[in-house]
Amino acid sequence: MERLHWVQHRCRQLLARDSERGWYSTPNGLPTKSTQDAHSSPQRVSGKRRRVFARNGPHQQEYEAFSKGYKGNAIRTTKYSLLTFIPMNLFQQFHRAANLYFLFLALLNWVPVVEAFQKEITMIPLLVVLIVIAIKDALEDYRRYLSDKKVNNNVVQVFCGKQKAYIDKCWKDVRVGDFVRLSCNEIIPADMLLLYSSDPRGVCYIETANLDGETNLKQRQVVLDLPFQGGEITLENFHSRLECENPNNDLSRFRGYMEHPNGVRVGLHNNNLLLRSCTIRNTETVVGIVIYAGHETKAMMNNSGPRYKRSQLEKRLNTDVLWCVLLLIIMCLTAAVGHGLWLKNLKDPIFETDTETSPALAGFYVFWTMIIVLQVLIPISLYVSIEIVKLGQIYFIHNDLALYNEQLDSRIQCRALNITEDLGQIQYLFSDKTGTLTENKMVFRRCSIYGVEYPHKENAQRLEVYEAEETEAAGRSVTLKSGCSRKSLSCRSLSCNRSSVSLHTLTAESEDEDRLSNHIQPRTSAFCSRVAKEVVPDPELVRKLSWLCSPVKPLSDGSSGTPCSLELTYITDFFLALAICNSVVVSSPSQPRHVVPEARTPLKSLEEIKLMFQRFSFSPFSALSTPQLRGSPRSFTSRLFSRGKTGSFTFSPPPSSTTDGSETGQENNLESSTLRRKLDLPSREDGGGAGQTETETEDDVDDSKVDPDGFGEKVEDVSKEVDCESDTDDELLYEAESPDEAALVHAAQAYRCTLRGRSPESLLVDLPGIGSLAVQLLHILPFDSNRKRMSVVVRHPLSGQLVVYTKGADSVIMDLTETSKGAEQASEIYCHVREQTQKHLDSYAREGLRTLCIAKKVLEEEEYEVWLKRHLLAESSIENREELLLDSAERLETNLTLLGTTGILDRLQEEVPETIEALQRAGIKVWVLTGDKKETAINIAYACKLLRPGDELLTVTCGSKDACAALLQELKLEVQRGGDRLMEPSAAENRSESSSSSAADFILVIDGCTLDWALQEELKSDFLELSCRCKAVICCRSTPLQKSQVVRLVRDQLGAMTLAVGDGANDVSMIQVADVGIGISGQEGMQAVMSSDFAISRFKHLSKLLLVHGRWCYSRLANMILYFFYKNVMYVNLLFWYQFFCGFSGALMSNSWVLILFNLLFTSVPPIIYGVLERDVPADTLMELPELYRAAQTAKIYVPSMFWINILDAFYQSLVCFFMPYFALAGSDVGDLSFGSPINASALLIILLHQVIESHTLTWIHMLVLAVSAASYFGFVLLVSLFCVTCSPPLNPLGVETLQMSQPLFYIICTLTTATALLPRLLVRALHNTLNPASALTTAQMDKVDSERYCKRMQRWNQNHRVNRLPVSADNPGLERSIDTVVS
Repeated sequence: MERLHWVQHRCRQLLARDSERGWYSTPNGLPTKSTQDAHSSPQRVSGKRRRVFARNGPHQQEYEAFSKGYKGNAIRTTKYSLLTFIPMNLFQQFHRAANLYFLFLALLNWVPVVEAFQKEITMIPLLVVLIVIAIKDALEDYRRYLSDKKVNNNVVQVFCGKQKAYIDKCWKDVRVGDFVRLSCNEIIPADMLLLYSSDPRGVCYIETANLDGETNLKQRQVVLDLPFQGGEITLENFHSRLECENPNNDLSRFRGYMEHPNGVRVGLHNNNLLLRSCTIRNTETVVGIVIYAGHETKAMMNNSGPRYKRSQLEKRLNTDVLWCVLLLIIMCLTAAVGHGLWLKNLKDPIFETDTETSPALAGFYVFWTMIIVLQVLIPISLYVSIEIVKLGQIYFIHNDLALYNEQLDSRIQCRALNITEDLGQIQYLFSDKTGTLTENKMVFRRCSIYGVEYPHKENAQRLEVYEAEETEAAGRSVTLKSGCSRKSLSCRSLSCNRSSVSLHTLTAESEDEDRLSNHIQPRTSAFCSRVAKEVVPDPELVRKLSWLCSPVKPLSDGSSGTPCSLELTYITDFFLALAICNSVVVSSPSQPRHVVPEARTPLKSLEEIKLMFQRFSFSPFSALSTPQLRGSPRSFTSRLFSRGKTGSFTFSPPPSSTTDGSETGQENNLESSTLRRKLDLPSREDGGGAGQTETETEDDVDDSKVDPDGFGEKVEDVSKEVDCESDTDDELLYEAESPDEAALVHAAQAYRCTLRGRSPESLLVDLPGIGSLAVQLLHILPFDSNRKRMSVVVRHPLSGQLVVYTKGADSVIMDLTETSKGAEQASEIYCHVREQTQKHLDSYAREGLRTLCIAKKVLEEEEYEVWLKRHLLAESSIENREELLLDSAERLETNLTLLGTTGILDRLQEEVPETIEALQRAGIKVWVLTGDKKETAINIAYACKLLRPGDELLTVTCGSKDACAALLQELKLEVQRGGDRLMEPSAAENRSESSSSSAADFILVIDGCTLDWALQEELKSDFLELSCRCKAVICCRSTPLQKSQVVRLVRDQLGAMTLAVGDGANDVSMIQVADVGIGISGQEGMQAVMSSDFAISRFKHLSKLLLVHGRWCYSRLANMILYFFYKNVMYVNLLFWYQFFCGFSGALMSNSWVLILFNLLFTSVPPIIYGVLERDVPADTLMELPELYRAAQTAKIYVPSMFWINILDAFYQSLVCFFMPYFALAGSDVGDLSFGSPINASALLIILLHQVIESHTLTWIHMLVLAVSAASYFGFVLLVSLFCVTCSPPLNPLGVETLQMSQPLFYIICTLTTATALLPRLLVRALHNTLNPASALTTAQMDKVDSERYCKRMQRWNQNHRVNRLPVSADNPGLERSIDTVVS
């Protein structure tokens, strides 16, 4: 209850105050938080909060009590120390079941009754694996140690309480509560709260490239309302305490407050926090207090290392290992039972046996002995080999030049090290649109203001010129025809010229553009390509804006071609919103980015401004008596920038767009004239009174065509002035956080509404005809995915009113615009503006343009104070701050006045259509999940060839769950009638799914609202069934949560292998849910990359990554695993067959050293080389014939049937390898080792040549490894035979191998055995390749031959008809480029 009274009293104080923004005073009579804390113990601190006091400050007792549990700033990323390395590394390695299994065998061999051979030999496999992995871990840890040592010994200036000055300290000595001073270009050592900046506006700039890869600068500001604001902070004047949330890994959130000794609280947020690893830029000095240090910093808490996922192949491998365990148990049981029966039936043995042990117990001992003898059946080296192979595969993927982006200086990143083979099994691909399929380089294309559409035809021609220049520079052209809007979308992109090269940022543009620069060392910013900056204004819009510059032209109702006052208000507010409703940082090549130019003298004198506003037909301009324009909140100038209340001026309907000459424009003309006659609107007289009612006549229209008083010359002068000023404006550099913001700011700059400077509390803006004005910035409500909009609260520089400018998605802005109440004329005009704007929005979407709506709202002072009270409470809260801030923003963004909309062009990335076509030919279904409008998504689908003119669109848009269910059932029936082609696997295999197929396919398009219904439990099965029957699915207006739900639905319900690709933070959930997540390092930061398994720079790289590397990795690993199982089972069976001739006693016919090293050393390297270098099909063939990717999936290389076929083949080969030498040496006097010698040699040759048969690629590396493996075996056994006497007791190998290898029978046995064992596999392989070649390969080869024949025929035809050649284009790419030029 006490807390409730305290909050109520605070609210009353806020309502009573006007100027103390952000201050919270403790009411008299109520205990302050500081007094409560002074008498409380540290144990009472909530588990969700952290309290910070200045180190060596006045609150020393509290500092000691609270900060003793906080971590220091020293970091340690190493796993081990010198003392803990051996025990910890062994502990971690024995977490693997295979290592525990072999440890158990080594210990078991020490039991005398079950001992199979020497105790030391049994430990060799385990020791080799443990030592190899330990050496690898030690090297990795040592590198981490060196890196930690370098970071911890960096030097930074820290305030010393004893010396009363800043002294140099190592990073590792910094503690929570320390004051740290940093200079420009220094790296931040810990998470600090910014308390001082040398910038007079209290801001600094940081670069977060070390944290998230983004190089655009981010602005941070000093904590507001500090008592010592403006002076450098010291311990003597800092008596405040801080309370904030506990350490977490959320880089975009920080919540807390600072409480001063007088009880005043100031809310803290993310803009006050300087994060560790970021770099100070363009700020001389900053001072902060350390909040989080060391491993509690956000950077360290986000350092999670490589991602780990279990691949489908690994899951299948574990199942087959269990089958091998079962096979091992069966063999051992057989031997145990056989030994028991052999002992039981043994009568009067001629050799020594243990007669005291019962047959049953002896069989039990033999069971464990055989476990030791047959231990190699479980492939311990397979797990190590798989890791080595995957590292080799990742190395080749990482260094593939085809996946390197020279423009961005970035290569593919492999963040998940163990799912490379999953790239070869993808069935569904889910893609974002913006930044993934498109460039995410926004170019202002056209706009609509006051219901009037300005097509910017010259701007469109400019873009075509840039595309032509780009095509000529690149030497190739790719132009896509949209089947919907018939607009050309270029795939080529322009980059921006940067002075520094970074892995994840844009680098230099073309050399031609560099030569055009006037600066010797140009500095540019993010999203500042030449094509985005040089916007050509629309002449009609320039003409209307020129009325602000003319002191003599009267305004009318708009009927005579001159803009009415309301329309001019809309236009001015529209461009002012474009200039200030953003978070753009302004700089210039010659000035640091934090420097903001002083406000220049307005272009016009005060009398000229008065005269200009008198032209707006207002009352006398007496209220504007001082040059401080923003200090007159109720001046008559406010009538220009108000919402158009009745009585302020006469309303005029907006003229419709007629500039493009289209039917839509004529229709709008008709509607506008009809509305004008219906309203019988008055026109203004010079006196500014009510005016008389006039009806528009044809004479008025004719008069409007005349150029009164040389107005055309005025427009030309204004255009020249725009061009002249643009030359100077080009010097401004804009650091934008998104390409949309940069495009809109450049568009406003083209119309001389230029953003020249920014500070936390004000903006410097040039307005056309007025000059530089300071705009008081009160609040920024940043964009978020829930609201889908951004707003700024400012005090208007001319009217002094409180105005909210909002920009956002049309789906939300149109719902938030007001329905005008009051005058019928105003209501009619607002409705007309909304209708026309909606038409333009739909038109822009059909052309594939990104649309944003611009709106405003004028606040009353009382309304603002009430909102401010709630908003400050939300800002200072720690719990539920995001929810409270969201609610506060939504309370403000209501009853907006719609100003207009923009159409921004986001061009396709290069080779996107070809990539999607190749993926579809490979049998991968491509789904597009985007937040854009339906029309935009469909247009992009046409442009990237996901949707073809012959395809049938199935649009699902419903308002209720029942309607959605009925529509899904209806569409299912329609698809069934059209042919059930995609649900039946057999049909999918038999029919050709080539993208050139003329058969119509179904494309499902569903919006976000309907998707909510479709994903519910009752309807998701119908939705999934319908989606599977369609060639592609487009989900528009989808939220990040819906994206992840769609991916999870397909992954779980269909059991399909899914891949998600995106470039923004809204794609993170989708990327994480998919089996394989791919992030694109594009224009929207690095959140998607940081959450992905693989990171690429362009969408086109997917084709090489999946079709080539994915197929190779899967084929290599699958065949290598099968080969490992085969060779282990084959060799173990040789020992098993021998037990039938030695009473199942566990005896060996081979040297125990050979037994252990055979699979561990002699035959382990060739399969690793195979797994890294094998290429069953060349890369060029895989890229030209994507059908081979689907053929590999259909062939099912690694399935249970293939596993058992290889096991049976191993059994056959082991029988041949054992019994051919047995029968060849039957009746001779050879001993055990002499009998085993040709068996081991034959087994080695069979296993090595078996791999040669299975290999499609044999390089000198393969041959060298095979030769070394064979030579190492024969060299080893010869050395043992020559020098070893007691190496393998009780057998003596001395002289055995030398004797055997000197006899011809040895080589005859090895040759016949090897040929007989391999002959069936060789015949089956040859027969299979002859009788059953890949159908996809045959079809594709035929298509290629037909295409080549067609090209040759056309070339001959062209030679015979040289005069009538057709120009080359995207529609006839096979034609030769014409020499004749076509002049248009």
